[in-house]
Amino acid sequence: MNEVDLELIKSEEGARRHPTDEHRLEQEAAGIHSKESLEDSTGGAVSRVATAKDVEGGLDAERTRTLMSRTRTAQSVHLNTIGADPTRTRSKKEKLPPFGSGKDYPPALPDIEQYIVDFEGFDDPMHPQNWTEKKKMLLSALLAATSAFCVWGSSIFSPAILAVAAEFGVSAEVGTLGVSLYVLGFATGPLIWAPLSELYGRKMPILIAIFGFAVFQVAVASAKDLQTVIICRFFGGLFAACPLAVVGGAYADIWDNAHRGYAINIFALTVSAPALIAPVVGAYIVNSHLGWRWTEWITAIIGFVLFGLNVVFLEETYAPIVLVEKARTLRRLTKNWGIHAKQEQIEVNFRELIEKNLSRPLKLLFTEPIVFFVSLYIAFIYGMLYLMLTAYPIVFARYHGIRGGNSALPFIGLIIGQLLGGLIVFLYEPRYIRALKANRGIPVPENRLPPAMLGSILFPIGLFWFAWTGNYANIHWIVPTISGIFIGAGIFLIFLQCLNYIIDAYLMFAASAIAANAFLRSIFGAVFPLFATYMFNALHVNWAGTLLALVSIVLLPCPFIFYKYGKALRKKSKYAPTFGDNED
Repeated sequence: MNEVDLELIKSEEGARRHPTDEHRLEQEAAGIHSKESLEDSTGGAVSRVATAKDVEGGLDAERTRTLMSRTRTAQSVHLNTIGADPTRTRSKKEKLPPFGSGKDYPPALPDIEQYIVDFEGFDDPMHPQNWTEKKKMLLSALLAATSAFCVWGSSIFSPAILAVAAEFGVSAEVGTLGVSLYVLGFATGPLIWAPLSELYGRKMPILIAIFGFAVFQVAVASAKDLQTVIICRFFGGLFAACPLAVVGGAYADIWDNAHRGYAINIFALTVSAPALIAPVVGAYIVNSHLGWRWTEWITAIIGFVLFGLNVVFLEETYAPIVLVEKARTLRRLTKNWGIHAKQEQIEVNFRELIEKNLSRPLKLLFTEPIVFFVSLYIAFIYGMLYLMLTAYPIVFARYHGIRGGNSALPFIGLIIGQLLGGLIVFLYEPRYIRALKANRGIPVPENRLPPAMLGSILFPIGLFWFAWTGNYANIHWIVPTISGIFIGAGIFLIFLQCLNYIIDAYLMFAASAIAANAFLRSIFGAVFPLFATYMFNALHVNWAGTLLALVSIVLLPCPFIFYKYGKALRKKSKYAPTFGDNED
């Protein structure tokens, strides 16, 4: 039994004493954690897990699953990415300064717990997971649209590469930096936005980011030199990374385990499809009288519209910040300045901020086999998605003679494939939910992998098909286009389900594991387009595609291996909980 399991067991008694308080347990846990345990749990919070004993004692199963869902939200939120410690006390060597104005220090205050606001019972309508279904769906749609157009911004520039290169007198490879540096911004952005969302909630970072995203699109559209284009594309990606880093947490805030799988599946579709739709739209814009700059002007206009919609309709979903708002309201109405929320006690510690957002993700990446190999597989798939933005124009414009905006229409095959992948995940979800209920509401991560196993087979089939039909002009263009269905479905199934696997496998350290994954995959996404043109020119489409397909075959066993041996690996890890796994 690993350290995380021990922490989960220790927390059961506290969970029964305070069934509605997820954050009060952090302070209570301080007395039972060792120094090592405190360091590993990143701040001293203790999880709340309902066990089989709870169920046998009469706890309703559905309430148990909802409790488990909120537990994991609190764990991934409070334990992993906040550079703060609410239990910090003043050093004994630190001397108090004079109180000021000749006044003595006031007497000690009453018990602080009396002044901390909380949710009123398990079904408090203020808790985001108890909001109405209509409200949650509308918020989910707004957040998905915001994320989708941030991804749109990454690939809308790809049809403009040749036009930008021609205008500023550089090679196409230099022009490709406009795509690569935007994606590189995806890698660095979460290091800023994730901790901000844990400290100040989801709404404030999203509003700042979508406004910054729109502003930098304007800067690219009006740029007078290539340096401005490239630098502003990077910062546009850095701001665009915020919804991708934060919206997943917002979905976890409002949806429990029983519904989150469906919500995340729809979210993944709305985020992945624009990356392939944007080149089609961009190709027609670039080849019209509007020119390449309007790919950025249109994106900027959409960005400002989304900013306005978020200002008006977006509500805070992060439960600790909801309580901060409640405390602020009560202070105003009661004139009692002592009323506050637990979140307001947090003090930011720069050293811990660096550790939790830089060193721990890297530690997980290079010391945890699950994180490393699954992240490597996802990174390769993610890089291939952006490589296709370069490969498709080569195949369909150069080899099949499709010109103008029509040259981007074959991306529709990839889009159909991603929709098919989403349908497969949607149909698989009831089986996952049955397994979740059988395990008392506690996820068994390996149950996420069967769709990824299917995707790992479809993906190399699609690559071989694309390579050996796209290379020859005498083969009708529809044949390599159809291969995109296999490629798109493979990309979606592998990416979504492997990412869900990491989240379920590292519940208490999910944010750090996701940060490690995002860092690695964004590097691949930035680098792959840079060498794509050289590789396809040197090896031609058939052998370049074959080389990539062979790499995908080398990585193919990944989900199969972790499906069989994942539990054993998690038992050896001090980061991955196995408490509650009853499948053998």
